[in-house]
Amino acid sequence: MKGLFKVTTRTIVAAGIGAALFALLFMYVKVPSPVPETSFQTAYGLSAFFGALFGPIAAALMSFIGHALSDAVQYGSPWWSWVIASGVSGFIYGFAFKRSKVEEGVFTWKDILTFNVIQIIGNIIAWIIVAPVLDILIYAEPVNLVF
Repeated sequence: MKGLFKVTTRTIVAAGIGAALFALLFMYVKVPSPVPETSFQTAYGLSAFFGALFGPIAAALMSFIGHALSDAVQYGSPWWSWVIASGVSGFIYGFAFKRSKVEEGVFTWKDILTFNVIQIIGNIIAWIIVAPVLDILIYAEPVNLVF
């Protein structure tokens, strides 16, 4: 875990560039789903990729800032419970940083499996726990609506 939470110039630059790319992908590059009014967001794939390359701090910042920017531009104000959940998901994706050898140019089947397990855990925590709980706490949404 040593070095996992180290903030360097590289981390800040990655977070800044990542946030801009995240916001653009979040607004304009979506894959339609069979569920009405729903789409798959490609921005989270970028967040996971940046998490594996730059660690949890960069991925959390890029997801949080990118989602907040996108919401602010599109809707006038961010939906904070989901913005925070995006940051949490990015943070968890970043745990793939030390568990793989992506930085060395090696990505084995074991690394792919580890990377995807970490992504699944991040999505479960962010979207099944954090986002609904924050919807209830921040926006006083009814429990039966969010769960």
